[in-house]
Amino acid sequence: MPHPFHLAVQVRDIDESRRFYGDLLGCAEGRSSDIWVDFNLYGHQFVCHLNPELESVQGNLHRNAVDGHGVPVPHFGVVLDMPEWESLVDRLTRAGIRFEIEPYIRFHGEPGEQATMFFFDPSGNALEFKAFRDIEGQLFAT
Repeated sequence: MPHPFHLAVQVRDIDESRRFYGDLLGCAEGRSSDIWVDFNLYGHQFVCHLNPELESVQGNLHRNAVDGHGVPVPHFGVVLDMPEWESLVDRLTRAGIRFEIEPYIRFHGEPGEQATMFFFDPSGNALEFKAFRDIEGQLFAT
């Protein structure tokens, strides 16, 4: 197993974040308080810290042109296997999530071919979930 990463982001509402990351994305909750909550994001420690004055971080994002799309930066997410990614696409679609970049195959026919999608959490944090048919062979392929 790779070393898990730790990522902390600011959110405008802890309960809203619990519904999004816990209920929708299926992240188990770990330690928490009134102003932060730990989630297990596919084996990684992901923490939401309350900033009650935050309206949305989305307006402060830079956009980079990648494969004809304006990719929001910064963003985070997890590289999944293809069946997990497809299942997540279905779950998010059924929940009515608005995709910033609709799920599609990027770099088709190239060494880095990957499935990808971008969406925002309720506080405006950008997420990208991607998948490769052969993660070990394609993740860092050039």
